[in-house]
Amino acid sequence: MRGALAVALHDVEPRSFARVRDIRGWLLQRGVPRVTLLVIPAADLHPIGAHAPLLAAWLRARVACGDAIAQHGLAHRSSATPRWPRRTLARLQAGAAAEFPGLGRADAAARVRIGRRLLEEIELDPGGFVAPGYAYTRGLRAVLSESFDWFADLGAVHSRTCGKLRSPALCLGSSTGLKRALSPATIHAASRIAGPVMRLDVHPADFELAGHVTTLESLLERAAGRDVVTYDDLVA
Repeated sequence: MRGALAVALHDVEPRSFARVRDIRGWLLQRGVPRVTLLVIPAADLHPIGAHAPLLAAWLRARVACGDAIAQHGLAHRSSATPRWPRRTLARLQAGAAAEFPGLGRADAAARVRIGRRLLEEIELDPGGFVAPGYAYTRGLRAVLSESFDWFADLGAVHSRTCGKLRSPALCLGSSTGLKRALSPATIHAASRIAGPVMRLDVHPADFELAGHVTTLESLLERAAGRDVVTYDDLVA
């Protein structure tokens, strides 16, 4: 089997737009014609449509070219304080971006609903959802299972139609010195045993570190020959 490569470009919002656009071009040059763009609907609580019309237009153009859109939280920043020990885990997972830990199901549902409406207002229809930092709660998972075609966590893609597709996300860490030092070797090792689907995460922050860029290039070379797909394709 050729297998599949699914690339997700995280943290798409007005402040990252210039970098994201450059990364998208970099991926095209390296044989990645389709990616899943994880869009933050209201970074700093500013709706994306009113705050960044050029970004909105670019996203619509990318969808027309075959990319997929997924919702990436609402504001991509912590909105509640979970109890210990969940608080410690949330910090390790996503730091200040752990948006949903500490929220009940009703509050999580409200943030998901508002974010989706903001994307729909700029003519984007997200088929899936990825929580910032992959920091999920039981309530959030229940909400997403009812409202999206799919959602992805660190270990799998969960689909209403296809069930659970086990595939770990290959994700570089840049938030701490330890993550910056250890994550390249960790995901190199994980990529050697990637199954039918290789999930590769790309963050704008990766391109501030030469070692991370080199690692991403190496992983794309290792994935040569795989069919490049979006997350929407995986659950179709």
